[in-house]
Amino acid sequence: MSVTPFRIGTRGSPLALAQAYETRDNLKAAFPELAKDGAIEIVVIKTTGDKVQDRALMEIGGKGLFTKEIDDAMLAGDIDIAVHSMKDVPTYLPDGIHLPCMLKREDVRDAFISLTSKSLWDLPQGAVVGSASLRRQSQIMARRPDLKVVTFRGTVQTRLKKLADGDVDATMLATAGLNRLGMDAHITQSLDPEDFIPAVGQGAIGITCMENDENANRYLAALNHVETVIRVTAERAFLAVLDGSCRTPIAAHAWYDTATTLKFHGLVAKPDGSEVHEVTRTGPATEADAQIMGHDAGLELKAKIGPDFLVTTAFDASPTTAPLKTSGQD
Repeated sequence: MSVTPFRIGTRGSPLALAQAYETRDNLKAAFPELAKDGAIEIVVIKTTGDKVQDRALMEIGGKGLFTKEIDDAMLAGDIDIAVHSMKDVPTYLPDGIHLPCMLKREDVRDAFISLTSKSLWDLPQGAVVGSASLRRQSQIMARRPDLKVVTFRGTVQTRLKKLADGDVDATMLATAGLNRLGMDAHITQSLDPEDFIPAVGQGAIGITCMENDENANRYLAALNHVETVIRVTAERAFLAVLDGSCRTPIAAHAWYDTATTLKFHGLVAKPDGSEVHEVTRTGPATEADAQIMGHDAGLELKAKIGPDFLVTTAFDASPTTAPLKTSGQD
């Protein structure tokens, strides 16, 4: 008699699969019944963000580009849990789906990669930096308006090949992704997250399931890393207030200053870096307090920038930005 395997939904990129395998291995280690052959199945699902490869993310929509089809599969009963990069997960999930688990967070820093320059600051005037992220673009341009930033999509492997082929002088990727792929040797410089603020949830893996699935919830409870949840909760609360999308440069970083104290640093900017607004907070390191902290920081910035800033920013087209077609995922 065959037993239905426990099904893990994921995107099909090398990085997404590495995150799914990490989740699978953690489940096997925690639950002997899942360590048996065939007890777990990896289900690869192609998302809109994977299918549309020749345009910048800002041109094809906001949050949900890398999650909608996976959510649909879960609602249809085709998978039991889904593994996501937290920076891709919208702040509001579909009815019936929740996020009961985050794995221990990896390195949050952005990685600068170049074959010719030792750091972002060492790039010569007019150098070309490839990035798919408006958040990275805005912070680069705020510091180095003399550089040119071009849209640079694709898997980690694709982007590194484009760099090696000379399409750009430098690119930036998440240090966490390079670590998970065993490709950290490519990193030229990991940027201080206080100087170059990461994406909301960067470096964190989130795992969703149906709210009423007792079995999945039991498994995921054993994998949940509370400190990661608290940090990401503050960042996502900040994002939710600002209603951010792939068209809005928003950055946030929460970290433990002491065992009981959380610090927070948030940013909203225009894509061309011409206007940058930041906010900081310090408070108790509990999930409830983190939610309040991020929400309050978001309200402060929202009041400061005014009602038109996010709307205008969402459709700004920076003259320093030109599309560069690549294949693969963001």
